[in-house]
Order: sequence, then structure tokens, then C-alpha cells
Amino acid sequence: MSRPRIVIVGAGFAGYRTAKELSRQARGKADITLLNPTDYFLYLPLLPQVAAGILEPRRVTVSLSDTLPRVRLVLGEADGIDLDGRTVHYTDPEGARGTLAYDRLVLAAGSVNKLLPIPGVAEHAHGFRGLPEALYLRDHVTRQVELAAAADDPQTCAARCTFVVVGAGYTGTEVAAHGQLFTDAQVRGHPLREGMRPRWILLDTAERVLPELDPRLSRTADRTLRERGVEVRMGTSVKEATPDGVLLTDGEFVPTRSLVWCVGVRPDPLAESLGLPLERGRLLVDPNLQVPGRPEVFACGDAAAVPDLDNPGQYTPMTAQHAWRQGRTAALNVAASLGAGVRRPYEHRDLGFVVDLGGAKAAANPLGVPLSGLAAGAVTRGYHLAAMPGNRVRVAADWLLDAVLPRQAVQLGLVRSWAVPLDTASPESAQAPGRPQARQKTEARSGPGAATERETRPEWAETERAEQSEPLVEQDEPGAPVADPAGAREPGVVASAGEAVIAEAKAREGAVQGASEQEPPERKAPARAKDRPAAEPARNQPGGELARNQRGGEPADNRPSAGPARNQPAPEPTTNRPGGEPGQAPAPPTALTRTPRKETHEHR
Repeated sequence: MSRPRIVIVGAGFAGYRTAKELSRQARGKADITLLNPTDYFLYLPLLPQVAAGILEPRRVTVSLSDTLPRVRLVLGEADGIDLDGRTVHYTDPEGARGTLAYDRLVLAAGSVNKLLPIPGVAEHAHGFRGLPEALYLRDHVTRQVELAAAADDPQTCAARCTFVVVGAGYTGTEVAAHGQLFTDAQVRGHPLREGMRPRWILLDTAERVLPELDPRLSRTADRTLRERGVEVRMGTSVKEATPDGVLLTDGEFVPTRSLVWCVGVRPDPLAESLGLPLERGRLLVDPNLQVPGRPEVFACGDAAAVPDLDNPGQYTPMTAQHAWRQGRTAALNVAASLGAGVRRPYEHRDLGFVVDLGGAKAAANPLGVPLSGLAAGAVTRGYHLAAMPGNRVRVAADWLLDAVLPRQAVQLGLVRSWAVPLDTASPESAQAPGRPQARQKTEARSGPGAATERETRPEWAETERAEQSEPLVEQDEPGAPVADPAGAREPGVVASAGEAVIAEAKAREGAVQGASEQEPPERKAPARAKDRPAAEPARNQPGGELARNQRGGEPADNRPSAGPARNQPAPEPTTNRPGGEPGQAPAPPTALTRTPRKETHEHR
């Protein structure tokens, strides 16, 4: 008799825990396959420390092959699932397609970034939900400080040293807290103009920082940020993002080259493509994590709407702590469905919350006991070390070195602006040039103009925040990391004004030389811009460097194709589009095609 085939989609907190527990339960009596875009599990709560130069990138990654014995790793992203045929279709990192057959399927695809219908955000902001985005942000911040130190114009210097973070949940709060310390340390080696210092602004429509936490912890975080010099502006958000800065909802225009978007998540659109009952984008499951009507399909983590047995009629929030525990329950119930053990419903008890504020500062309430200062910092780091599946010694060593040695602030140039667009379904993977990004199902709501009223109305925003509250250090932040809606967007290519000007000049030169027969490539992209409705922003573009970064001296090398717009103050050419090469449009989405993503959790 053949061994049962178990396929797990996603290796975030839920998927990784499912695979680990099943490996132990099966003991070689089942074929376990894990489908994931990367070969590592990403411990998201420590990602801000990677962006701030405290931890090396590999410290927050755990090898799947090394830590999951008897589990077969398949690198790829699920494109669709044939529930009747019991097969999962996927595309590997090099574009080859494959199929996995299963007897039991565990969906742990996680969540994706969410965009709100705010003009310019998709083009001029970057998210903070994957390792490539953290590496890019570190390079970007370092570059802006270095360029500001060499700038002759005070206004340019001030704009380059202003960093705007939208979303005062876990991710946004930690990014701003660590970012201020990082840039303050940098300017000691690259002094700015007299009287200037790096300026970090934290925005949120909520009434207080970390609205999902105990008010005492919120006050601790707010006080620490303000003492450090971060401008905390509650009840304020971005009304429009432009190449030169952001217009706030209170009417103020803030010149900046950096906009970090940490404003919430939504379930991975893979769930929507299945045609099964949903609860606000999440697959409805029973307390045993099984999909009704499909006993061979289980779902857990952010992709699943799991009944909260402690609060009848409600579902567990999208947090890492829930995902980690649901992964174990899913594994036990999969094994029980194959005759090993008994099924059990998912039950939980919150352990508390921790927020790392950089240095020795933190806010925490382990088991409901509020802590701040050094005690909270010790608890926070101790919790992270205990919760990480690996690399504990290396992480502790990096913390020790950071305490006694200055940080190395250098640009590595490993991740370019165009490789980490805000409007992406796969922030865990840097986008490759020359190949269109796989698109999500067109019905999936995501992208500017696709947000629902529930997402934009303030009175409903609080409900969403409560749902996304994060337990101890592992969490999918409410109102925090970036957004990636997969809305109904045209895959067409849109060119920027700067590129159009260059194209026009080249056309005139070609006409003089009698070379008008062949249209310059630069003109083709602007021509295609007409295919898009005039009022719709170019949402399929990463928009270049964090918040308008490329203009004003940003190297054009950060683009998949080097154009003549190098170091020009004009708006950035749209060669920084997800599709890669100019004039190359992504393939239109199909009904069951979308980019899956591994389950990721916004810090804590």
C-alpha cells in the first residue's frame, strides 16, 4: 500500500510548525512535501533589526532543509489548486511549472500586504514585510544620509534626512524606533549641516501608538519614541504621495525621499481562487481546522478563519502566535485523519505582547504583567531567543557585538528599488528583472482604488486593529506593514514624465538625422501609458527608491534597464516596473492563477 501524500503550502509560522510536527508524528510513514518560494523560514519579529544593521540577514532565517527532517522541500509558488483532482500547480523560481498530487492538503499561505486607495502610494512607497525589503531599506537609509551630508542645498539635505513611516502598529513602531537610532549613529560619521538631524515621522489614524496593546504599554512606547526624537502624529495619515514628499491629511506637505508603508495585511488571494466559503478573504474552517465539505483540506494561519472558542461567533486574529499554535493543531489533526491519534479543536491562551524599541528599551506584558525599560528589554530578547527555531547563538552574538562595537553603515547594493515594489504579492522574494510578476486573481481586492469601505472608514478601522492584535513578539500587525492588494489592475506599462521628455528629445534628434523609421524604445513605453485610464495611478510600478528615492542623484543602476535618466532630478522613469524590461507587460491573470505567498507575520 502506498504511503499517504501530504502537501503543505507555505512555510511561515503556521506552515513551518505544521511540517515540523508532522515530520515527528509521521516518522517516515507518509510523504510530506513543503511548497515554499524560499528555502528558509523567516522570523519576522526581528526584521527591523536587520534594517537597522543590528543583525545580519541570515540570522533571522532558518534553513527548512536542515530543520525539517523527512520533509521534501519544493521551491515554488502555488499558481492554483485543483480540489477535485487533488493537485497543486506551482511555478519554481526559474519559471518552470510543476504539479504536486496530494491525499491531504494544508493551506498555510499566510497574508499579503494591503494598499489603501491613496494616490501615489503604490509608486512612491515601499513596504516592510520581507527580507529583501529590509535589506533595501537599510541601503536606502544609508544612502540618503550620505547624500544629505554632501548636499549643498539645505532643502535637499532636509528632505533626504526625513523618513516617514505610516502605521503605528508593531512594525511601524519598531521601524521608527530602530530607524532613529540607526540614522543618529550614522550622522556621527557623516555630519549634516549645522542645526540639522535625521527626522523620523510616525503616522497613524489611531488615537495612540500600538492601539491594540494595553494603554500602559502604549504610553511607554509613545514616551520612548518622543524622547528619542521621533515625531509621533496620531490621527494623521497620508493623503497623497508625490516624488517630492507626502501630503498629510492635516494639510501639511512633508518633503521626503522615504515613505515606509506599514499599514496592515490581508489574507493571501490563493484562498479566494478556490471558490470555497470565505470570511473576509479567509477560508472558513471548523474548530479542527478542516474545510467544510473538503475533509482532505486543512487550513491554518492567516489564510484561515478559525472559530474562537473563547468568543463564540468570532474568529482568531491574524497573528503569529495563533499561526504557530494552529500549525501544531493542524499537524495533529492531519495525522488523526490518517488513523494516527485523535482530532482536537484549536484552543489558545494569549501569552502577552512584546515590542522592541531599540537599544535596551522595550514594552512588554508577558502573561498580562506590564513591563517597561530594562526589564521589558530583557524579556523581549529572551522571548525572541526562545521562540526562534534556530540561530539563537548567532543572534545573541550579534546583539553582544552591537552593544560594544559601532555599527557598519555601508551600502551593499544587493537589492534594487525595482526588485521590491510595494504592490507585490511576494515581498519575501526579490523580483527578477525581465520576467513579469505573476499576478493575482483579478477579483482579489488589492491596490489603489480596490480597498473596501471597511478598510477606509475610521469607525471600522478600530475593529480591524482589534482583530490584528499581536501576541508576544510574533504577529501580523494591525495597521502596520505594507500593503499589496492584488486589484484589478491593468498589466500595461506606464512611463514617467522624465522618460517622456528624454524620449521626445531623442525623437527630434532622430528626425534630424533621417532616422525616423525606427521608433526609439524610450517612446514605446510612454505610448503604452495611453492604454491606462488617465485618472488611475501607475500601480504596477514599484516606483523606484523608497518614496521617490531615485530622483536627485539616485543612481540609475537601481533599475532593471539603465536609461539615459541617470542622476536627473526629473521624476523617475517607470523602468522600475515589476515586469522588468521597458515595454514588457506582465501576462494577464487567469482565473486560478495568482502568486501565493508563504505565511509571514508582522512582528510578534
